[in-house]
Amino acid sequence: MKFADVVLPLPLEGTFTYGLPESLRAVVRVGMRVVVPLGRSKTYTAMVARLHDEEPAMKWRDILHVVDDAPVLLPEQLRLWRWIADYYMAPLGDVYNVAMPAGMKDEAAYHPRTEQYVELAPQYRDAAALHTLFDQMRRASRQLSVLMDYLALSHWDSIEGTTPTEDIREVTREELMNVSHATSAAVKMLTDRGILQIYYKEVGRLNLDGEPHPENVKPLSDAQQKAYDEILRQMDSHGVTLLHGVTSSGKTEIYIHLIGRTLSQGRQVLYLLPEIALTVQMTQRLQRVFGRRLGIYHSRYSDAERVEIWKKQLSPEPYDIILGARSAMFLPFQRLGLVIVDEEHESSFKQQDPSPRYHARSAAIMLARMCGAKTLLGSATPSAETYHNAMTGKYGLVTLSTRYQGISLPAVEIVDIKDLARRKMMRGPFSPAMLVAIREALDRRQQVIVFQNRRGYSPMIECPTCGWVPRCKNCDVSLSLHRNMNILTCHYCGYTYTVPKSCPSCGQTDLRSRGFGTEKIEDIIRQTFPEARTQRMDLDTTRTRNAYERIINDFSHYRTDVLIGTQMITKGLDFDRVALVGILDADTMLNYPDFRAYEQAFTMLTQVSGRAGRKRHQGRVILQTRNAQLPVVRHVVEHDFQRFFQELSEERREFHYPPFTHLVYVYLRHRKEHIVDSAARETGARLRNIFGTRVLGPDRPSVARVKNMYVRKLMVKLENGIDQKLVRQYLRAVQKQIEDDKRYVSLQIYYDVDPL
Repeated sequence: MKFADVVLPLPLEGTFTYGLPESLRAVVRVGMRVVVPLGRSKTYTAMVARLHDEEPAMKWRDILHVVDDAPVLLPEQLRLWRWIADYYMAPLGDVYNVAMPAGMKDEAAYHPRTEQYVELAPQYRDAAALHTLFDQMRRASRQLSVLMDYLALSHWDSIEGTTPTEDIREVTREELMNVSHATSAAVKMLTDRGILQIYYKEVGRLNLDGEPHPENVKPLSDAQQKAYDEILRQMDSHGVTLLHGVTSSGKTEIYIHLIGRTLSQGRQVLYLLPEIALTVQMTQRLQRVFGRRLGIYHSRYSDAERVEIWKKQLSPEPYDIILGARSAMFLPFQRLGLVIVDEEHESSFKQQDPSPRYHARSAAIMLARMCGAKTLLGSATPSAETYHNAMTGKYGLVTLSTRYQGISLPAVEIVDIKDLARRKMMRGPFSPAMLVAIREALDRRQQVIVFQNRRGYSPMIECPTCGWVPRCKNCDVSLSLHRNMNILTCHYCGYTYTVPKSCPSCGQTDLRSRGFGTEKIEDIIRQTFPEARTQRMDLDTTRTRNAYERIINDFSHYRTDVLIGTQMITKGLDFDRVALVGILDADTMLNYPDFRAYEQAFTMLTQVSGRAGRKRHQGRVILQTRNAQLPVVRHVVEHDFQRFFQELSEERREFHYPPFTHLVYVYLRHRKEHIVDSAARETGARLRNIFGTRVLGPDRPSVARVKNMYVRKLMVKLENGIDQKLVRQYLRAVQKQIEDDKRYVSLQIYYDVDPL
């Protein structure tokens, strides 16, 4: 008897064994999808992970049927799935769920796109029959005109006897109607009379146009050429290389040269970006050079499009380059040669929820290793872990310390808004210096970026009489005001609440907004500078696939003067005329209760500052803060990454944080607070029996209730070099002990490995 171990698209650990009926034994292979029964009546599309003849101890059921004619999952992909599930302590079924488009997990979810074509009926495919037909149709002049147009389009008008002298061309129904200006009724009459026939043909949703133009590759500057040569040298001895280049140093042009080199070797390239917004500009740059050899893959594409890209990557003519966000690394690559992870420091590469909570940078490095490819990480502000690996020789390191064409880094000016508030010179979110600088930039017809890392109109509203603040009914957070839609929204669970006309506690009607979000900043800019063309870029304005492209293209083509945005605008976007970047409130990042707060603040402030002065002239940055004396602020002003990293490393080493340790967060969730508290205390005690002082907590996260589930967290600090596999075994064992306890029914325990 033959058996197959399969992965189900469910949050279940490991694989499940099914029998292979005699009729399927010669057909099924690893990497194929099969339909299997589960429970009394349900069926699922599962992935075959292993074939064997080891009879299971428990009663088994048979596979019902096979979906594929050939494997849709390559061996390296399956190995990556297993690595992610093991390292990030996630169910293998969760990896399957996040890795594959929905249309490949449900037979009914994907429908090929078809188009109607017209063809000449067989009895009229000779010259004599056609001439007889023309005589019969003299009175139906409109139909005859449509028929003549069809014959010309298809080349049947070249027929001599029964043989066309030109190759017959397929004609779509839409093309015929457009050329002949025919109505659908005229075409229908021809088909009803049996003169033309309609047939359907599967057509792809993918745009395969665009000839490659390698002549559009720009020559590298001396500094870029030196960095390019050094990257190749480092790649000879390292699987992973870091390109540490300041903002606007021309890293992308180096990537393009490396991509061209890789393609010339017959290998493929995976180019990962942290945000969908970045793919808009990068797509345009890469398509000018590589044309149809470039494929785009991210979550804003329809599921059907993603299915077709997946299938194309398995075909004999796959895309040579895939550009996309983190999900792109799950695509099949038949001959992967280079992985580029641009803006590698970005937290967007880390999946937070749902499981698996993987980091795309780490997973991409592992994928490259499995495929025998090289990895290039790029950033102006590398993460502490990556830079530590480069400094200790684990990764290759290449530095590009000058901007392209010698443009100076932007001048960063600090505005102490605490002092201005004390002197009553600060009204609203803008300092006088910021307002003057915006006016000067607009008068010179230059562009401005205003950065406020909080969306909505304001973080909360409050009754000034009794202090009532509307809060989410599902989560321990206040509701944010979105005034354009007149709603209060929870940014954790999505709960919405209509803005009340009066305080439900005391009846006061003067409810006031507290704080500033991007929506409110936009209103103030429009009121203060009514002549300025203003747009906002945040989660609320970019919910559709085309919204990113519209906003970025408008700004790129100078149809927008002021762009207001959240951290989306910090991530490597390239604009020519940005003379001023205004950072309204750096303190929301600096004061965040997390050991990574200063690192993330330095990164974000440096990156958004780098949007200024990328072409022609030095840019200007105005940074508003109440903590002007903090060393991290000084390092941003001085563009001193080295000094910042040195001080950060000293602090991290002293307190045993990454990159000198690995962290695992253990989360527990339950609908009843006393149950999650008890379970968290017991879990902490059991873990301390194994790991000792490496275990911290349990404690309450900053948001201790989300979606009506109470949350508790433990932290496990693991020194570098410790046996990670053994650690995971111990963690799993403790989890099983707690979950088997009848007191903790419905308790959820999950892990965040290498959290951000």
